[in-house]
Amino acid sequence: MNQNVIGVAVVGTGFGQKVHIPGFENYPRTQLVAVYHRDIEKARAIAQAHNIPHACNTLADILKLQEVQAVSISTPPFLHYEMAKSVLQAGKHLLLEKPVTLNVKEAKELYQIAQQKGVIATVDFEFRFVPGWQLFSELLAEGYVGSQRLIRIDWLGSSRSNAQRPWNWYSLQEQGGGALGSLGSHTFDYIHWLFGSVRRLNAHFTTAIPQRPDPTTGELKPVDSDDTCMLMLELASGTPCQVSISAVVHAQRTHWLEVYGDKGTLVLGSENQKDYIHGFRVWGSQPGKPLTEMEIPNRLLFPKNYADGRVSAFIRVVDNWVQAIDRGEAIAPSLREGLYSQLLMDLAHQSNATSTWVDVPSLAEFLVV
Repeated sequence: MNQNVIGVAVVGTGFGQKVHIPGFENYPRTQLVAVYHRDIEKARAIAQAHNIPHACNTLADILKLQEVQAVSISTPPFLHYEMAKSVLQAGKHLLLEKPVTLNVKEAKELYQIAQQKGVIATVDFEFRFVPGWQLFSELLAEGYVGSQRLIRIDWLGSSRSNAQRPWNWYSLQEQGGGALGSLGSHTFDYIHWLFGSVRRLNAHFTTAIPQRPDPTTGELKPVDSDDTCMLMLELASGTPCQVSISAVVHAQRTHWLEVYGDKGTLVLGSENQKDYIHGFRVWGSQPGKPLTEMEIPNRLLFPKNYADGRVSAFIRVVDNWVQAIDRGEAIAPSLREGLYSQLLMDLAHQSNATSTWVDVPSLAEFLVV
């Protein structure tokens, strides 16, 4: 088993500076060797602040560096496909933010290139690595609720609720903006992880704030991306799943999952308004008994908490990625899972546009087409 330190380049310095750089700095098997920003002066300032040897303003310069064995990409979604394609074709391992691309055709191509090149690509689906979620997953797998009869998911936030928040790429559907891409990409992944495949879906999107001020002129510009998504899913198991996602509401219960079965109920939820990783608790009950909080075992807790909870979860994503690199074979969540999330997002947009239920092919069927 190869236990060498892996040289990593960080591409994208918004979320990259907040989460990726501190995550790689605090993980023992990764060493930051390069950083990309389209403005070379900003790239140099970030590199100097974090003692990163190389600052680059083109991805080509990053990929020429022999010390770079792996690349993380946290740029806006409309840049993901071309950047990720270049990284994979250069034979570098890839950690990609979600949504992985703008459409499932692009995601499928990235998946196939990673397979051909024999490199390990993972997606930053953090919820798989959060202690409360891991306990919830274990209890479901143990059959705590029995036969599942109903799943309800609410993910309600206020990050876009201020109508004066400036217009940017998030305001454009064609650039990957909107609540579905930002939150729904995670939701579709954890539904697949926790409950299995989806058989068909029905989606309805709305935009509560149809205009936002241009950051330079102050003039109002149109917004065509969704800020609230209502989804109905029928899982392959036949279980109905209801999902409400919004980025423009002030809710006390920010992120809540409820699973009802013939033997019991499981609830996973957080009221943390500022940190979408910390604060999750798990409750369970059997028929006729009160809902009771369940203790998260020490073996699942983060060994160290960071002020930004996303760093704690991201380090576990990195560890999973490095284990896959050591083994030379993909471990979920890989680009396969990113592709499935993108497939569901594409079909949700189709359903919203046609106001109809849409059938979902199995991932295995989709990959051979």
